[in-house]
Amino acid sequence: MKKPLVAALSSLALAGLGATPAIAAPHTTAPHTTKAVKATVDFAGTVSLSNCSGSVIRFPNSADTDPALVLTNGHCLETGMPGPGQVVTGQSSTRSFGLLNSAGSRIGTLRANQVVYSTMTDTDVTIYRTTTTYAAIKSSYGISPLTVQDTHPVAGTAIKVVSGYWKRIYSCNVDGFVYRLKEGDWTFKDSVRYTSACNTIGGTSGSPVIDTATGKVVAVNNTGNEDGERCTVNNPCEVDANGNVTVRQGINYAQEIYNIPACFTTGNKLNLSASGCTLPKP
Repeated sequence: MKKPLVAALSSLALAGLGATPAIAAPHTTAPHTTKAVKATVDFAGTVSLSNCSGSVIRFPNSADTDPALVLTNGHCLETGMPGPGQVVTGQSSTRSFGLLNSAGSRIGTLRANQVVYSTMTDTDVTIYRTTTTYAAIKSSYGISPLTVQDTHPVAGTAIKVVSGYWKRIYSCNVDGFVYRLKEGDWTFKDSVRYTSACNTIGGTSGSPVIDTATGKVVAVNNTGNEDGERCTVNNPCEVDANGNVTVRQGINYAQEIYNIPACFTTGNKLNLSASGCTLPKP
């Protein structure tokens, strides 16, 4: 996990918050050769949580009048990390989120009333329902949600990882995909591996991974191998279809979200029985 835990954040605090940005990765972005036009990727629509990053998201079929949703990691859930095989749905929540504008300034507070979905099985996501609508957020703050891409991401795509917690943007490319990413007791399927320029740190958990060509969210940032250990917490390992294990120290990862829109119906309501929905069920 990208150090969302209190102990990890405490260690960052002890190191001195003012010193932390010095280890940010350089903002280098490889050209996206398949598309000529690039979207503007900034902090607009991202949020800061107490221990993680996140974003206000909509699905391709969401309506402006739907309750706004916030996406972050499963391991950022305020009641503790879901265990292997655990799926949380419909859990009451009063969590607050700092809404950011394009410059990364906090311009408002959003509040959740429900954990719609949370798991660390196969993927690493939490989706909150807020007490307001997309239209109301647009009217009050001039901020639109980020749209979730409903097709599989593509290797080589130029991406930006936008952290609302640190107000920092990392630029790199999708290096490839990992059959199984094992971290401690958890296993993630078909994970996104970044090229080395996205040197994400603690607090970037839950950041949206945005395609610089389309402006759509293609994944959610969640972990990286920090110390070169094999398959331990904060040191995930890659496992291929034949069971071969690879450790890539210093490389970071995200979880795909293209399969999530199929699990939401009219009114941004979760329906895990919907056709095409492959998310783990309780």
